[in-house]
Amino acid sequence: MLVIRPIRESDYSALYRISQESGIGFTSLPVNETLLKKKIAAAQSAFVSNPKSPGQQSYLFVMEDTQTGKVVGTSGIEATVGTQDAFYHYHVGKVVHASRELGVHNSVEILTFCNDYTGVSEICTLFLQEDAREGLAGRLLSKFRFLFMAQHQHRFADIVIAEMRGISDEAGRSPFWEWLETHFFSVDFPTADYLTGIGNKVFIAELMPKYPIYVNLLSKEAQASIGKVHEKTRPALRLLEQEGFRFRGYVDIFDAGPTMEADIANIDTVRISKEATVQISPTLDITLLENYFIINTKIAGFRGCVGQLKSLDISQDTHTVLISQALADTLQICHGDTIRYASTHFTSRT
Repeated sequence: MLVIRPIRESDYSALYRISQESGIGFTSLPVNETLLKKKIAAAQSAFVSNPKSPGQQSYLFVMEDTQTGKVVGTSGIEATVGTQDAFYHYHVGKVVHASRELGVHNSVEILTFCNDYTGVSEICTLFLQEDAREGLAGRLLSKFRFLFMAQHQHRFADIVIAEMRGISDEAGRSPFWEWLETHFFSVDFPTADYLTGIGNKVFIAELMPKYPIYVNLLSKEAQASIGKVHEKTRPALRLLEQEGFRFRGYVDIFDAGPTMEADIANIDTVRISKEATVQISPTLDITLLENYFIINTKIAGFRGCVGQLKSLDISQDTHTVLISQALADTLQICHGDTIRYASTHFTSRT
């Protein structure tokens, strides 16, 4: 079975392997021993914290195959972004150049350097090993975060974003960054991406153009990449769109990948999720029961997985479900504990 749990210090080797496999453009996991160990330490601190409101907590989870004990994926949530280090985007807007006397009216797209998402929450660091990308694994690795945020709302902002990887090739060539590099930076995309990943963002403030950039001045290839995602990121983008995330015109300053945004309360998995008290049955027949994404309601002892349950009663005040002993063991819960769950069946928004 695949189970989601908080990262541990002993997961370092697996995290380093994933950082290598994830490739250029996956900024949140730089191939850097010191930084990766700091990420693990920061996550461990977040899981034992008790904030009254969103702070600088960085929650990093892993997906473990309980049959082999192997870590096959990672997934994270930043309680807030930009409150300690500046958090940069370009916003795609428009400016109109018009003259009634001359009969000229031109609308031109511009990119404006900004910090508009300061203070929001962010889902990030989603990576699933290729040989584990089957069944419900990918959806579990993404959607459990919405259940976690729904259960612990006071730990997160009202708005959550997801930065999607933009267009770049296997050699790390980004057409958008190539244009910026030529005119402003003289630093290639892999280097800029790595420096940002290790927290060295001073060069951005020093070298990034402060005035709006006219999109029609960019190369045709760079223009075409604005707001577009990497080929391997398309499934993740579709999943977020199904959940209600929308593109509001903000793009990454390196590869111009889109930043998706949603109100946490309006995310579909959050809206349809239910909290329930558990009863455990050693004889429960799960063969005909529906699959659900299920989490316990703990922080440091968090567990999440796909499992089956049977509703016993649903009323305005109480909701009880029956689960197997095996599922209870996976979630590390006892009779009378609480879970939150959502159906794995999904109806896309129109």
